[in-house]
Amino acid sequence: MQVPASFDYQRAESVDEALELLRRYGEEARVVAGGHSLLPMMKLRLAAPEVLVDINDLHELDHIVLVGDELRVGALTRHRTLLESELVGRYFPIVHDAEKVIADPPVRNRGTIGGSLCQADPSEDLSAVCGALHAHAVIRGTDGERIVSMTDFHQGPYETAVGVGEMLTEVRLPVLPGAGSAYEKVERKAGDWAVAAAGVALTLREGRIAEAGVGLAAVGAGALNLHAVQTLLNGSEPSEALYEEAGRVASDSCSPVTDGRGSAEYKRHLAGELTRRALRRAVARAGRPIGSTAREA
Repeated sequence: MQVPASFDYQRAESVDEALELLRRYGEEARVVAGGHSLLPMMKLRLAAPEVLVDINDLHELDHIVLVGDELRVGALTRHRTLLESELVGRYFPIVHDAEKVIADPPVRNRGTIGGSLCQADPSEDLSAVCGALHAHAVIRGTDGERIVSMTDFHQGPYETAVGVGEMLTEVRLPVLPGAGSAYEKVERKAGDWAVAAAGVALTLREGRIAEAGVGLAAVGAGALNLHAVQTLLNGSEPSEALYEEAGRVASDSCSPVTDGRGSAEYKRHLAGELTRRALRRAVARAGRPIGSTAREA
């Protein structure tokens, strides 16, 4: 039987209390909400925190609100809530695309966006999605809060910008005119980790791509936000030739490894093909009225 090492358990009743507990216990403390990533790692002794700080009572971190030109999502927002949100579907169909293929209903009922991003697994869907959307993360500590781009938030496999005594409290997604987005994933079976996946978000202005974001999952830690593909797309007119070139650049920019889900060569091929598919769908969605993509998804 796989069991975790012994640990203490603290249930916070406010963000301030959670931050004080994290400050007090330092590097030996971990935040737990859904626990679907952390607890299996603890059972395998890949993680052995001395204290778990439970934040499930922090309802102030469970929200989806439109503030100006940003959609603000609390770190405790569940996958199911994201999937069922009309606001999310209206402005960010890429999130609905991804949520439909994340794990299974029990995991989506309990897992949170904050937990997914803080796990920083290179195969995690929402990390690639938020990278493509140029999201920003709000990190709070006892000394105040700071806002970092998603590029700076993910610092390596299982490493984030969240420091000792800090926690992720909110994710902010920019709402842009003329935007379209899409997520494509290949998995061995429903609910499995991706063999490879690609997310694309962009805006169209006067028939050209003005701002583009591309994120890949399961094909290397450096593929959550692909600058080379984005540089190629920005300012270009959508065409099949452009999609083909973007797929080639995405394939060349990733670094998959051979494992039980497939060979590195196969994953590299998928990265290119899924980038082309996501780009094609994102451009089509960008040309539709706000809300029509939510009904399609």
